[in-house]
Amino acid sequence: MSHISNKEAYKRLEERINRFPQGAPPSKTLYKILSMLFTEKEAELVAMLPIKPFNVKTASEIWKMDEVSAENILQKLASKAILMDIDYDEKKEYCLPPPMIGFFEFSLMRTRDDIDQKTLSELYFQYLNVEEDFIKDLFLGTETRFGKVFVQEGVLSRENELEIMDYDRASNVIKEARFITVSMCFCRHKMKHLGKQCYAPMETCLTFGNSAYTLSKNGYGRAIDSVEALEILNMAYEYNLVQCGENVRNGSVFLCNCCGCCCEGMLAIKKFGYLTPIQTTAFLPQFIEESCIGCGKCAKACPIDAIKIDPVTKKARTDENICLGCGICVRNCPKKSIYLKHREKQIITPANTTHRIVLQAIEKGKLQELIFDNKALLSHRAMAAVLSAILKLPPVKKAMASKQMKSVYLDKLLSGK
Repeated sequence: MSHISNKEAYKRLEERINRFPQGAPPSKTLYKILSMLFTEKEAELVAMLPIKPFNVKTASEIWKMDEVSAENILQKLASKAILMDIDYDEKKEYCLPPPMIGFFEFSLMRTRDDIDQKTLSELYFQYLNVEEDFIKDLFLGTETRFGKVFVQEGVLSRENELEIMDYDRASNVIKEARFITVSMCFCRHKMKHLGKQCYAPMETCLTFGNSAYTLSKNGYGRAIDSVEALEILNMAYEYNLVQCGENVRNGSVFLCNCCGCCCEGMLAIKKFGYLTPIQTTAFLPQFIEESCIGCGKCAKACPIDAIKIDPVTKKARTDENICLGCGICVRNCPKKSIYLKHREKQIITPANTTHRIVLQAIEKGKLQELIFDNKALLSHRAMAAVLSAILKLPPVKKAMASKQMKSVYLDKLLSGK
């Protein structure tokens, strides 16, 4: 009977995770991962928690226990980086983050002896890099992309400087961040346990805002200032790492410095590049054939193998269908034969995290999960944020939202009557 109960607890946890736009396709490997990260009792309790941020009182009512006991459990889960404990206007709230960027990654963002990180790394590799369903869903499951690439600012021309928006500058994301932590790179740490660690430095993963604050409190990130964060960014440039962050204009939660051999986003691009799994920059490299000597340094530096040397002309060529527009090739050309040109295609970036999540929820048919959460008291702040994002959507997305909700109230709200 206990074995059946054990299975059921983790099955309910899988279902809870998949109520959010970013889910986790069930598999035997996922079950093993969850059973390493959560005890059976923790899985049972977390499966009952709401999607929206909640407080101790809400958890105690859901779990039918006193608030002291509920808070002790919540704090233990936060100390394991399974839950995020968020201080908002001197009020503490909790939420279950998605698997990525979330509790999958947090489990390897520091060394720890309370969990077998080598076995966990092997399971992550199987689930993310072999089975692929999770990665396909994460990067290709919605039209609105989860992450975006930042251009390396040092290669921008004067013309580029006029064309780039502030929110497309990694340096600006860092300067505007309220709180910053740096942690171990989940991807390279995972590969280290598999004997596949690369040349790139390990401590390069930047987190911002409330997420950074909770990681710092619980020992999963080291608090730094913007000066050190910019130094890390410049070091990443020197290592030819690609900057990837949340696909938003304001309030980005993370900035990863990715290598082409270990990092999930770059590996996804190598496998599914023509489907654009990560939102590109607004730029594409252009080659000056007269001065290109076909040395191949740009091709070697490209993290996703988008550049080849033409065997006939001995000149560099880029596959614009998969190119990220990161500018690494420009930095590595000894003859300065590469420059960046603005793409013809317009890049549309969601306003903030709520806007992005609402778009992805609509595209996955899960909007109702965000707005109606029967397991929790409604949070007016969370509801207001969701509805505000809906009202800013283009007409087609509004119509999709209304159809999913089948709500008279929402119809009136969207029509402005």
